[in-house]
Order: sequence, then C-alpha cells, then structure tokens
Amino acid sequence: MPLTSAERQRVHDFLPPGERIDYVFPAQVQYGLVGGFLIVITGDEILVVSTGLRSYTWPKAIWARYPRKTRLGPLDDSVGLAFSLGGVIFEIDEEYAAVVMAADAEAAGTENFPVDPLPDL
Repeated sequence: MPLTSAERQRVHDFLPPGERIDYVFPAQVQYGLVGGFLIVITGDEILVVSTGLRSYTWPKAIWARYPRKTRLGPLDDSVGLAFSLGGVIFEIDEEYAAVVMAADAEAAGTENFPVDPLPDL
C-alpha cells in the first residue's frame, strides 16, 4: 500500500531543504530482525531510513546514503522479491517492483529508454 501524504511528510523531514521525494517504498532486511526501512529516492541520492520493528510509517534515522546513480535491481524473486543495496539484501512486496524498476530506469538515463513508437501523439 502506498504511503499516505502524512507518512511522506515525516520522511520528507529527513531530507535537506528543497529536496523532493521521487520514490519511497517500504523494505525489510531479508534475513534478520533488524527492523523496517523506507527506501527514499530523491533527485540526488538514495536514502535508507530505519523505521524500527513495529511500523513502516514512523521514520527514525537515516541508516545509509547512496548516490542517485546507484541501481537497486535486478530484482531477485527466488525467495520473496529482493534487491541488494550496499551489500545488504532488502525484501519488498510485489507491488513495489514497478517502483524499483522505474527508479533504476531513471538512474540509467534517458538514453536507455526505448524509442517512442508514436512520437507525434
């Protein structure tokens, strides 16, 4: 389920002034009870924000930062749906697979987008 505007605002409070959220979705470490995380993708970076064990809706601290050009995929569906970021394997719900793929496509640059088959429309 997508984050509400109130939940997004709580995440936004962790960002530098003027930074906007392009994508945000919940994730958890695949093997372990470390707690929940929000993966926050802005124009400049990818933030991994810890949320604790009980809820994805209350961000607590920035756990890690990565350059925006960092790719999250490919997604591994052998056990759940997972991706590796900074050597840590995160698991996500299926509904966020499209978000990961869209973020990766943007990070790769527009030259990697398919050619528009109907450019005049």
